[in-house]
Amino acid sequence: MATDRPRPRPGPRPAPAEDGEPAGSAARTLRIVLAGLATLGMLASVGNLGSRRGAAPSLGGIAQAMAVSAKQDLRAGDPPRERRLRQQMVERQIRSRGVTSARVLAAMEQVPRHLFVPAAERGQAYEDHPLPIGGGQTISQPYIVALMTALLGLPAQASAQSRVLEIGTGSGYQAAVLSRVAAQVYSVEIVADLGARARDTLARLGYENVQVRIGDGYRGWPEAAPFDGILLTAAPHAVPPPLIAQLKPGGRMVLPIGGFDQDLIVLTKQPDGTVKEEKVLPVRFVPMTGEAEGRP
Repeated sequence: MATDRPRPRPGPRPAPAEDGEPAGSAARTLRIVLAGLATLGMLASVGNLGSRRGAAPSLGGIAQAMAVSAKQDLRAGDPPRERRLRQQMVERQIRSRGVTSARVLAAMEQVPRHLFVPAAERGQAYEDHPLPIGGGQTISQPYIVALMTALLGLPAQASAQSRVLEIGTGSGYQAAVLSRVAAQVYSVEIVADLGARARDTLARLGYENVQVRIGDGYRGWPEAAPFDGILLTAAPHAVPPPLIAQLKPGGRMVLPIGGFDQDLIVLTKQPDGTVKEEKVLPVRFVPMTGEAEGRP
């Protein structure tokens, strides 16, 4: 399973990055300055601060616009321009940074990222940074989506039976990518409007092996456990014990962890139930809300 694992170059620990983005990204210099002026609560929407379009529209307005735009795009198919931009994204942003899993690269090239972002952001859908999706949330940088998917280390020979749990559905894009490398994806979103929109988008685009539940992801999805992999797209201060319990022996959990300073980590569950932890790189994600907020 370790063969798919990209490893960052050694060097000094750089400054934290914004939500869903690694530190050291060339596109984020201005966003680091803005983040330094923001409170922790504002960090969740730092992508909106750099949008050059003023205040972000309401979540309901974005959902309505996305529904109309997605239906139009579905009728038009997947335009050649978007396919070309995805190929460039994979080559320049992902493969060049060390993600070598053929299945992950293929998934990133197949999933139409532009259909998971608001219409106003479509022109930036394949660029090397996160984008706002409404409600103070973002869609992660393409590289981070690919990296986290690869770090799960799902074995190709078991892909027909593998189950993955995602905590933090957001736009549904990460779940769509996961659906290309796992047999079943279970995704939990605490923001009801976001979860409903993601469920609709995934269904209309034909991702039939993804189930979306609206609720607090701290306790996972017990009735669908155990999982071969668990991925979190929001940062708790500590790993939720119920999620460790729902991970198969040998399975991996990939998550950001921390407060203002966060690290992307990989937990591998041992046969005796203990976990082995490996830090990958510093990141900045939105904080995990709900029950996780009341935990140390």
